[in-house]
Amino acid sequence: MKKYGFGVDIGGTTCKIGLFDMSGKMLEKWEIPTNTSDAGASILDDVACAILTKIKEKAISLDDVQGVGLGVPGPVGKDGMVYKCVNLGWDVFNVEDTLSRKTGLYVKAGNDANVAALGEMWQGGAKGYQNVVMITLGTGVGGGIIIDGKIVSGSHGAGGEIGHIEMNEHESAMCGCGNKGCLEQYASATGIVLMAKEKLNNEMWDTQLRQHSNINAKNIFDAAKTHDQVAIELVDEFTTILSRAMAHIAVVVDPEIFVIGGGVSKAGDILLEGLKRKYQERAFHACKETSIVLAQLGNDAGMYGCVRLLF
Repeated sequence: MKKYGFGVDIGGTTCKIGLFDMSGKMLEKWEIPTNTSDAGASILDDVACAILTKIKEKAISLDDVQGVGLGVPGPVGKDGMVYKCVNLGWDVFNVEDTLSRKTGLYVKAGNDANVAALGEMWQGGAKGYQNVVMITLGTGVGGGIIIDGKIVSGSHGAGGEIGHIEMNEHESAMCGCGNKGCLEQYASATGIVLMAKEKLNNEMWDTQLRQHSNINAKNIFDAAKTHDQVAIELVDEFTTILSRAMAHIAVVVDPEIFVIGGGVSKAGDILLEGLKRKYQERAFHACKETSIVLAQLGNDAGMYGCVRLLF
């Protein structure tokens, strides 16, 4: 094992870059803008420039660099092929080979949600475990599955797309994926807000949620913590749906631990305790004792996981 590694988490707005020692300690992190113009043609040039500039600045020998781990917001095959990243403008190409040519370094790539799960397994909430499912609750629902310490990406790079498990066959609204009734239509920041708006429009209950002209997920969880009955019902529905999906996942994957991350996870105990209780009610008997914890690495999880890809 060499001394250093770079973790690069490419997002639609910024690329987060970390310099690590290979024991898992982050030495430095910074960001560069993600230039999505011209179908994202310059993104990897910009990443390569940032890495090589840092290597020169720190007087690091290329021989001391293990490589570059890369997280991208789209399906990635085991051979480094990216199968389109819509929000970057990328089509199908081998991202590992391309960045390797530009840097002269070994490159290993993975889906951003999967590498975040790998990061939490390595240095975060799931440290010490080898069989992990991470669920990221944000605008949508992301996921990453780790079995025996390795990412399960599947044959089309779609392993871990748990936000698109069908939870309601009677749903009339369409998910962004083109199907209907997906998990992320309910168990996401967007989902709970839509449920709240529907509830407030159809019922006349008195609730502090009516004070907000542009309600968000934090408003709902905060109101539930103050015993607002409508907010409590919404959180209950949210955790019921998500725990049901987790029970489904458990009988397929049987993880040692679920890690809950993303912006909604900042709700803390009210989310975690509801999930634990409802998961226990629904899980197959052999899976009932699966741990459920909150993620610890926040927005840095992807960078950690990218470095972990390198060995």
